[in-house]
Amino acid sequence: MQGTDTGSRNRHSAPVAADQHRGDAVTAVQDMSLIKQFNDLMPNWTTGTGLRQLCAAAAVVAIIGAAIRPAAAEPVPAPKPSPRATQLSAAEPKQRTPQAPAQPVTKLTTPPEPVIPDPRRNVPASIFNTFDAAQKAEAAKASTYLSSLQTLVGQFVQVGPDGSKLTGDFYIMKPGRVRFEYDDPSPISMIADGQSVVVRDRKLATQDVYPLSQTPLRYLLSDRLDLLRDTNVVSITSDDLYSNIIIEEKNAVIGTSRLLLMFGTKDGQLKQWTVTDPQGYDTTVAVYNLDTTRRPDPSMFKIDYTNYGTPPG
Repeated sequence: MQGTDTGSRNRHSAPVAADQHRGDAVTAVQDMSLIKQFNDLMPNWTTGTGLRQLCAAAAVVAIIGAAIRPAAAEPVPAPKPSPRATQLSAAEPKQRTPQAPAQPVTKLTTPPEPVIPDPRRNVPASIFNTFDAAQKAEAAKASTYLSSLQTLVGQFVQVGPDGSKLTGDFYIMKPGRVRFEYDDPSPISMIADGQSVVVRDRKLATQDVYPLSQTPLRYLLSDRLDLLRDTNVVSITSDDLYSNIIIEEKNAVIGTSRLLLMFGTKDGQLKQWTVTDPQGYDTTVAVYNLDTTRRPDPSMFKIDYTNYGTPPG
């Protein structure tokens, strides 16, 4: 989501040639040296010397970077549709779990101001050994909301670790598919096809490939999600405006990363998320003008592993 060009980019960010195939890309990503290159890059995100470097780094941090694991880490399965979900078509939305009638979408003409977490905060692991009834209810409410979403279209504002802002549009189609398009002048777009995530640079005609199962996206794109059962929730808090749920992931090689999900207390909708990487850098993505009735074109989520070009859609 949000040095020199050759020094700051991941060494796997090679131009995609016509004879390149998916196997080469995935093999390259799983190379253990990616972790070292990725961690070497992260301190430079706050002092980038060019707009392209800043945009590319911000996109990787916000959507992918903080949860990249080495190949030796225990694999996490990619989101899979439930047996019931695979039998449904776009013309059968009423067969899913009953929901309240969709409310008319009120378009915001001015992007919201993201809520930036206090950088001095310290949320230790297992802050609560158990959660009380109110906290469990908040987690259940968020789980039901996320599971009920099958498509989601909207706009976003991304704030990087250095305070820089990027905007754009996003499209989600469960399970496992998402596309983030950053507004000009950023040349970055990000696409997940259900198995892999690609961060593309239209200016340089390059793309970085990551396993979807090793990114925070898997939580938002999973067909069914129980936060307390399927994730390591370490904190649940709420106030008059937001319900906050923090998910923590530990890795022996790259350290601990966290994902803070914020939902509106009154409407229960997803408002923003903050990814904290193992170095402690925060990237916040606020979403708005959400539309759950619009069905994106499936071709928007196709990844061309053999030839770089403008993504379809």
